[in-house]
Amino acid sequence: MSRTTLADVAAEAGVSVALVSIVMRDAPGASAATRERVLEVARRLDYQPDNRARLLRSGQSRLLGVVFGVAHPFHDDLLTGLYDAAERVGYELTLSAITPRRDERAAIAGLLQDRCAALVLLGPLIPSAELATLAGRLPVVAMMRSVRQRQVDVVRTDDARGLHLAVDHLVALGHSRIAHVDGGKHQPSSADRQKGYRDAMRRHGLEAYIRVVGGGPGEEDGAKAARELLTEPPTAVTVFNDLSAAGLLDVLRREGMAVPGDISVVGYDDSSFSSMAHIDLTTVAQDIETMTTLAVARAVERIDGAAVANREVVIPPRLIIRGTTGQLD
Repeated sequence: MSRTTLADVAAEAGVSVALVSIVMRDAPGASAATRERVLEVARRLDYQPDNRARLLRSGQSRLLGVVFGVAHPFHDDLLTGLYDAAERVGYELTLSAITPRRDERAAIAGLLQDRCAALVLLGPLIPSAELATLAGRLPVVAMMRSVRQRQVDVVRTDDARGLHLAVDHLVALGHSRIAHVDGGKHQPSSADRQKGYRDAMRRHGLEAYIRVVGGGPGEEDGAKAARELLTEPPTAVTVFNDLSAAGLLDVLRREGMAVPGDISVVGYDDSSFSSMAHIDLTTVAQDIETMTTLAVARAVERIDGAAVANREVVIPPRLIIRGTTGQLD
């Protein structure tokens, strides 16, 4: 069914399109009786104002374009926070997804065609110089990635600190043979998390036990890493993210390893599924509400031309202790 237009409402109500527009905008110029009749017809025809088209005609889109990955559950959690933050300041989101057959550049190009006022990119992978060029066209806020370009604003978690929390927790439980499953070469936060792991191990005098296993952001990456770890199992492992940790847990349990009896596991992100009873994952939580509020605020500040003192905002994480970590016997 086609969308009901102003012209449809005008024809049914027996008035001009201009008069319907006046009523829909709650502007002066229509009598009380006419206003009531037009609103009744609009309700009956299920007319929905096209706010986006109206804003574009005014030259103010008030649209924030968001690029996200469909394969990342944590991106879904961030989107919820971004919608809430945008609504509070009178902006709308328009989304463009990265899929196995649609890359990041294609997702960005779609948002540029929508005439978004600014872009918010979740964990962007394209080179920083390319991000800077994009920021020359409109404000760009990169989340969950450090970008060494002053044109690009950044809102991210202190990922190194997150792994400090994870390792400190495991050491306090008596673990020393602690391994780390990284996020692979192409994940923007992988290097910071691996560095945090290495630094924390050294701080505890555990250099001899440092062991980094190649991983990635998906369940299959965690499953593959688990099979490698099983050749010489550690007593604990920190994992790049919760999705990879879920794949790792599945393989460990299928192979008869008790979690946390035989091995403790710490994920990263505190994705919405990590608290489910059958996963119950100890994890490093990113502060979604603060991150998304600041990302939207920074985008709006740039749109309004406000002076911004700090280009990069780094937010501390926190540790959420659940059932996958325990005292070493």
